[in-house]
Amino acid sequence: MPNLPLAVLFDMDGLLVDSEPEWLLAEKELAASLGISWGVEDQKHCLGGPLRKVGEYLATRAGLPIEKGAELEDQIISMMVERVQGGVNAMPGARELINKLTSLDIPFALVSASPRRLVDAALRGTKLSGFATIVAGDEVSRTKPFPDPYLEAARRLGISASDCIVLEDSATGVAAGLASGAMVVAIPHLVPILPGDRLQVASSLLEVSLEFLTDCFTV
Repeated sequence: MPNLPLAVLFDMDGLLVDSEPEWLLAEKELAASLGISWGVEDQKHCLGGPLRKVGEYLATRAGLPIEKGAELEDQIISMMVERVQGGVNAMPGARELINKLTSLDIPFALVSASPRRLVDAALRGTKLSGFATIVAGDEVSRTKPFPDPYLEAARRLGISASDCIVLEDSATGVAAGLASGAMVVAIPHLVPILPGDRLQVASSLLEVSLEFLTDCFTV
């Protein structure tokens, strides 16, 4: 019998939902309102969160007290909610993989560093569903790169994280997945990620077939 994960745990932004272009536009808009520019290098610096990092980075770039970061973080979340809830694309291969997991009765969860209101808006925008559980960034005491979100998802599913495969697109998320003890498949978005122990790399979700998951999970 092939080895299969007991569950698959999806990251959201840039992995399951094509929201990174919207993040870039929102960050540019907010940066412009502060009198500063924002480009791809700034986006790379903040990729994977946590969102506190984005707010504090914006505040620092604008010459504001770092305490202003919390307010900027809240502003950008509100901007993103407006952008994605009206409609946003799922990443290529996302629906196909979810349908395959559903047909095999393999539970899957969404584990995001974004707050719950943004997660819910993105799911409304994509109409993705079927998650056995959803762990948002504001539902754990420590978010990625700490393992807490993935450990919490596994706890809710009643299994060990080591029996799961985590799908991530950022170094921050990969670090969280590996620290939880899970197998990790990285699908890099903006910053390259190299394969390693318990870490495989794919070009897109279209590559993550049942055979790919089986190969990743075979010791």
